[in-house]
Amino acid sequence: MLSIKQVLSASIVRTAGLIATVVFTTSNFADDSQQPLQLAALSDGFNAETTYMASCFACHSSGAAGAPKVGPGNAAAWAPRMEKGIDAVLANAIKGVNAMPPKGLCFNCTDDDLRAVIEYMVASSQ
Repeated sequence: MLSIKQVLSASIVRTAGLIATVVFTTSNFADDSQQPLQLAALSDGFNAETTYMASCFACHSSGAAGAPKVGPGNAAAWAPRMEKGIDAVLANAIKGVNAMPPKGLCFNCTDDDLRAVIEYMVASSQ
């Protein structure tokens, strides 16, 4: 049986997720003069920036649960992870690491799609 604290906590998380989704899908954070990076063999119609905004933005924009932030000036947050290599970062993304769920909730992403999203996040953080 769930306690009141667990029910309220789950409700708050769902509400915050819904609010974040509404806010971030109605805002345009992209610079129209730049094309999103497409650095891997991707699924048809795959867009790393769009996928980032849909699946990764909520945690990686705020640093929630220790997620490395994405955006200009955040290269230092990615440096220790990238020192291990893109394959290690990709393996963590696929399996999930710490509070990050497997595939970062992008369940329809292929491994190459996830690699492209990681490359997009790292490149966007320089």
